[in-house]
Amino acid sequence: MGNENNAKTSIDLTKAPEKITNKDLHRSWLRWWYANEIPHTYDRMIAPSFLWGITPILRKLYKDKDDLQEAYLRHTQFYNTQAVWGGGTILGITASLEEARARALAEGKEEEAVSADVINSTKVGLMGPLAGIGDAIDSGTVQYILIAIALPWAQGGSALGALFPWVAFVILTYMYGFYFTKLGYRLGRSAASEIIGGKNIRKIIDGLSVLGLFMMGILAASYVKVSSSLQWSISGKEFVLQDILDSVLPGLLPLATVLGVYFYFSKKGLKITQALVGLSLILGVLAAIGIL
Repeated sequence: MGNENNAKTSIDLTKAPEKITNKDLHRSWLRWWYANEIPHTYDRMIAPSFLWGITPILRKLYKDKDDLQEAYLRHTQFYNTQAVWGGGTILGITASLEEARARALAEGKEEEAVSADVINSTKVGLMGPLAGIGDAIDSGTVQYILIAIALPWAQGGSALGALFPWVAFVILTYMYGFYFTKLGYRLGRSAASEIIGGKNIRKIIDGLSVLGLFMMGILAASYVKVSSSLQWSISGKEFVLQDILDSVLPGLLPLATVLGVYFYFSKKGLKITQALVGLSLILGVLAAIGIL
């Protein structure tokens, strides 16, 4: 009886998963971040990137060849999400779930182990909502804030104006993407609710949104040039419409133009080509009759 227990303990030790360290999480995040769009396929989207990213962790968790092969196959299923907010968070959550499954299998508790269906459904269920948040913040806010900061340098002929937005965007997204990976691993599936509904994350999102609105306002005032050439005389006194508008509110015409385009998008959707054609026609007609 004692020999049987010793043998069982020996088998458990050989299958026992290794501890996942911060270095392991960083290595997986780096691999995922680097290969995010490289092996893109139509049938599996970016699943190969995810598998390549999480492979070092899977090798530390599954010492049984069959279990490791099953894990590899599990992560070749269809997968697509935003690289940072979705990719980082889901990578950490998946590592946490795989660790729990590997530990239960090593202890012979197969019925209590996290199932493969739970792991896959968690990935699929989170990839859409987190991608929406990531696209809105990274591509819709952070990117344009950095471009707005660099525009004066670009106008002055400095190469920094072209390099700064790209370099700063890469560094920033890499840093907080790794933070999301660690957060996902630490909190497990509750990390998604922390990102979507957490107070600290919500404050960051609200702050970025407000800052983005300020930057868009500055850009509109600085780079949208619309002025009136209309002037007339009454009793020998000259009146210039643009001077009158500037005395009321400087930049009123650029502001009206930007707001007009905004309300068009909010009513008709993001129909950029139609907006450009319509705006060109309107401005052309106003210029032809001497108002602009």
